[in-house]
Amino acid sequence: MKPQSWLFTFIGAGAVAYLGTVAYIHHFDKQETQRRLQESQITDPQQRAVETVLYNNGCQYCHSNNANMPFYAKLPIASSLMEKDIHQGQAHFLLDNITDYLNQPQRISAADLAKLESVIQNNEMPIHSFKMVHWGSDLNEQEKATLIDWIHKVRQEYQLPANTSGTSVERFVQPVPQSLPVNPAKVELGNVLYHSTALSGDGTIACASCHSLNTGGVDNLATSTGIKGQKGGINAPTVYNAVFNFAQFWDGRAANLAEQAGGPPLNPVEMGAENWQQIVDNLNKDESLKQAFEKIYPEGFNEKNITDAIAEFEKTLITPNSPFDRYLQGDENALTATQKNGYALFHQYKCDTCHTGTNLGGQSYELMGLKADYFADRNKPLTEADDGRFAQTKNPYDKHRFKVPTLRNVALTAPYFHDANAQDLTQAVEMMLKYQSGVSLSKEQVSDIVDFLHSLTGEYQGKPLTNENIQSSQSTK
Repeated sequence: MKPQSWLFTFIGAGAVAYLGTVAYIHHFDKQETQRRLQESQITDPQQRAVETVLYNNGCQYCHSNNANMPFYAKLPIASSLMEKDIHQGQAHFLLDNITDYLNQPQRISAADLAKLESVIQNNEMPIHSFKMVHWGSDLNEQEKATLIDWIHKVRQEYQLPANTSGTSVERFVQPVPQSLPVNPAKVELGNVLYHSTALSGDGTIACASCHSLNTGGVDNLATSTGIKGQKGGINAPTVYNAVFNFAQFWDGRAANLAEQAGGPPLNPVEMGAENWQQIVDNLNKDESLKQAFEKIYPEGFNEKNITDAIAEFEKTLITPNSPFDRYLQGDENALTATQKNGYALFHQYKCDTCHTGTNLGGQSYELMGLKADYFADRNKPLTEADDGRFAQTKNPYDKHRFKVPTLRNVALTAPYFHDANAQDLTQAVEMMLKYQSGVSLSKEQVSDIVDFLHSLTGEYQGKPLTNENIQSSQSTK
């Protein structure tokens, strides 16, 4: 046989093998979709349509923990390639966070909706290598519309702040409302308790010691100083707008503000009280406070009532009317040209898929180092604080995942990250672009993003929020 004949035979055999494999995989995909849909408990037509689109297009193969993989996933070369794709896919986004809660859409995070909408808008999924063997896995226009319509409905019903102008279902970020419903009497008591050193073991530390309202809700230290001069292990997040977070603390160990308020008083490094009875005894020494407290809480001081009052006060620590909020509400002149460009870059590089919602953050746990190994480059020993969400779940998937911090008032809250590794906003932006977005931008572009971040400083009690630490340091230069 002539060499050309061998070549044509080889090419033909390869084509037959490829087409046969593709045909098998197409059949497998259809069967897998049918199996999942038959096992599903979803009955709502719109939710069912969303589920069908996601499974029909094979999203579960790279973005689910419980996917039934096709045969080629076990082949040596294919296995190594797929393992890499699956690892990266799951690091970015878990489909289970959508499909498991289709019939409980209030539990789906703003971040997961933003990520899904972003890849649809940018035609980024599925990746080319997947489409080569999963023919028909591209989303068609009707499928895109099905997903986008559902995303906007969920955002409208569960995620837009109430009684707030400038909201939009088509945007990932939203303005801060002017106020939230609170009990004024509880707020007054909570304010007193928030600033009371009676909650600490030796009467020296208050909540406000590390989260002063005059310093951006933080202490501007790498780690806070607790009782007897002890140093904490992690950077203190701001208390401003914490009410908008889906969980509290970097590792999410508190489900709400009241649970968060109950942690530091008994922490031996932070406030160091022996138990709640010691705190109650300390507070009962103030007869006027005791009487005022019992008018609102007849059973008097206890852990539940103390933390409830502090949480009610913290609901008032919101900062509306930032230049960015005014821009979202229609004031085109609220942002400068560079800030507008910074916002465009912020969206282009998907910063708003994690720093999303009203708080521009606080809606999900994300891996620190999606695009590069942050902890290896940091060149510092790992600590317990670096475990992130893993400290609570013990799930390897959660290693180095942290609750995304808010960007509200971020110009006032340096240093940045859980380990305070970024000293200023320029450094923080450059590091986030490298480790989370996988890009390097020009100095001018980074500067524009920093300018945009400055537009996120809002007002507290009708006045622009300031930080006396920053003011005093600038006055000495």
